[in-house]
Amino acid sequence: MSGAARTERPERSGWRFLRDLAIIVVLALLASFLVKAYLVRAFSIPSGSMERTLLVGDHVLVNELVPAAVPLRRGDVVVFRDPGGWLTADQGDDLIKRVIGLPGDTVSCCDAEGRLSVNGHAVDEPYVVRPADVDRVAAEDFSVRVPAGRIWVMGDNRYDSADSRVHGTVPESDVVGRAFVVTWPVARWGVLGRYGDEWDAVPEPR
Repeated sequence: MSGAARTERPERSGWRFLRDLAIIVVLALLASFLVKAYLVRAFSIPSGSMERTLLVGDHVLVNELVPAAVPLRRGDVVVFRDPGGWLTADQGDDLIKRVIGLPGDTVSCCDAEGRLSVNGHAVDEPYVVRPADVDRVAAEDFSVRVPAGRIWVMGDNRYDSADSRVHGTVPESDVVGRAFVVTWPVARWGVLGRYGDEWDAVPEPR
C-alpha cells in the first residue's frame, strides 16, 4: 500500500515478543552462571573465629576478582584454601580470616595500650573480641615480617582463633577472594567493612 503504514499481524508480533523474551531470559541465566562461576562465590561460616563480625552459619558472598585482578588490602576479610595443616579432613578446605599484614609488612603485638602494630603504626581494631578483663588484642607478644608472596591473617575473635600466630603466613595464591556481604540470615544482612580509616593509615614497609 502506497503512503500507508503497514500493519503487522498480531500473531507475528506475539511470536517476536516471545522470541525476544526467551533471548533475554537465556542471556540473564548465562550472565548469572558466569558471575557465579567466575566472579562471585557463596561461602558458609564454619567456626566462631570471626565473631562478632561473622557468626557460625552466616552466609557470605566472596568476590573472586580479589586478588587475581584487584589487589588485597589490609583489613580485608578473605576466604582462602587451607595451605596445609590448618584443618582436619572433616572440616572442609576453606577458611576465613582478616588480612592483617601484606608482603613485606612487619606485624607486632602488643604496644603499651594492648594494640597490634603494622610497620610501627598502632591500629585500633574495634571488631576484635576478647575477654572482658583483658586489655590486649592478642595474648602473646610477637613480631613477624611477612615474606614476599604471603599474607598474615588473624580472626576477629582473637582469643579463639587458630590463625597465622599458630600456622604461619598464607600464600597469596591460596586466597579464593574477599568476602564483601552477609546474605543470610536476613537479620544479619550487611556489607562487610575493612575499617579503611584505620588500615589506610598504615605506612608501607621500608
